Amino acid sequence: MKLNFRIIIFALAILFGVIVSAPSLLQLDKGQKITLGLDLQGGLYMLLGVKTEEAVKSHLKSIASGINHFTEKEDILLDALSADDEVVSLSVLDTDDIPALQNMLKDIVGTTVLVDGENLTISLTPEEIERTKKQAVDQAIETIRNRLDQFGLAEPTVARAGEEKILVELPGIKSAEEEQRARELISRAAKLELMSLDEERKARVDTMSAAEAAEYGDLILEDAERAGVKYLVKEIPILDGSMLTDAKVAFDQNNRPVINFSLNAEGAQIFGDFTGKNVGNYLAIVLDGKVYSAPVINERIGGGHGQISGSYTVEQAQDLSIALRSGALLAPIYMMEKRSVGPSLGADSIKASMIALIGGFILVFAFMIYYYKLAGVIANIALIANLFIILAVMAMFGATLTLPGMAGIVLTVGMAVDSNVIIQERIRELLYKGSSIHKAIEDGYANAIRAILDANITTLIAAVVLYVYGTGAIKGFALTISIGILASMLTAILGTHGVYEMLEKKISKSKNLSLWFGIKQGKGA
Repeated sequence: MKLNFRIIIFALAILFGVIVSAPSLLQLDKGQKITLGLDLQGGLYMLLGVKTEEAVKSHLKSIASGINHFTEKEDILLDALSADDEVVSLSVLDTDDIPALQNMLKDIVGTTVLVDGENLTISLTPEEIERTKKQAVDQAIETIRNRLDQFGLAEPTVARAGEEKILVELPGIKSAEEEQRARELISRAAKLELMSLDEERKARVDTMSAAEAAEYGDLILEDAERAGVKYLVKEIPILDGSMLTDAKVAFDQNNRPVINFSLNAEGAQIFGDFTGKNVGNYLAIVLDGKVYSAPVINERIGGGHGQISGSYTVEQAQDLSIALRSGALLAPIYMMEKRSVGPSLGADSIKASMIALIGGFILVFAFMIYYYKLAGVIANIALIANLFIILAVMAMFGATLTLPGMAGIVLTVGMAVDSNVIIQERIRELLYKGSSIHKAIEDGYANAIRAILDANITTLIAAVVLYVYGTGAIKGFALTISIGILASMLTAILGTHGVYEMLEKKISKSKNLSLWFGIKQGKGA
């Protein structure tokens, strides 16, 4: 027996597979492990709807906020500025200022501007409305995924389901407290707004109706902590959370958790300009429609930093900072369907899958040994190596194993056997024709490799397409199939070839083709 580069690579691959897959197979505390999917370990399944029409309203309000900042910066006096469900309306005191406004508005993509005397009406084009709705769903998917990743959940599934629905699967969520916390983190709008109080009418807020406040371009908002305390704020915010760059938990002088936030350069400029012009007035820090604080502006505030304080626990403050960092939802989401998957279902699934996997292995092993004798044993070693390598690669990348993924592993076993069968049959054909052991092995692999590559590459292409365009369980199936195909090509083509090269002299010396390849005595060389 002599070593060769193929057997060395094969041995290293087996060693890698055993070592890296050990934490998953033995459930060790150390090392990277495969994460079980929702269908195997239980968890939370949710189907969420997105109120995309609210994203359109928010877009219009953002345009109005930009107009408000521009007019203040350019000293353009407005008689009125408001944003409703469909348009932004404003009136100027001096019609000579209209060209400057039109020049500013032409840079806002997807808008139509109508001018009627001193009145301007800005509306979104139908294409921009559709784009905004689609963006709201896409942004909600990305935001929810970011929040769950920062929350610490392993491999959550967040995917689009239809036009305005989102599928969320959270493996490992078992207790009611974990479920409630995850749901609040997902659904929280985390919409931060800095708003000015209506200094002229704020004293009348307790006697004013929402309709009357709207006539003045105002909103009535409640205090986040003190029941019955209300604030009269300008409808158009000074700036919003889209200009937020960071949010971190800190502690005040009384050791209570607060959230310190930072703004980008544009937000810092707007914040600084506003506070510089409104010294002595009040500034409301609004989060999800509730006023968390309304301090007096004592001086111009530069640097773009602020603070949100309230009666938080440390855990609540951390969740809020996660929500703020990951971005506000452009549109509210609501629960359409919720199912808690119990771990008993996962246990049953694992048991059924393991029975199928082990049963398949035993039948394949028995057939290969019965039909191909010691060559079948070599093929079985390649199958075992193949399984270890699949598990090791999945563990190394922190992949999630789902029920379809386990089906993919079972299917991969069959494909790996197929490669070995093709090779064995090519070798046996050449031996029947009287070829030497060396020539039969070398030509057998050369003749088999084309068929094996064609079959595996076409399957791999299909698996890649499934992974790219599939979601959830489909991705899990495609991932295990892809890894299994690559592993089987390594073990079946390279590994077993190396074993035969190492044993070639021993096989030739024994001349017992029945023992080595299952060929009946009297046939072959």
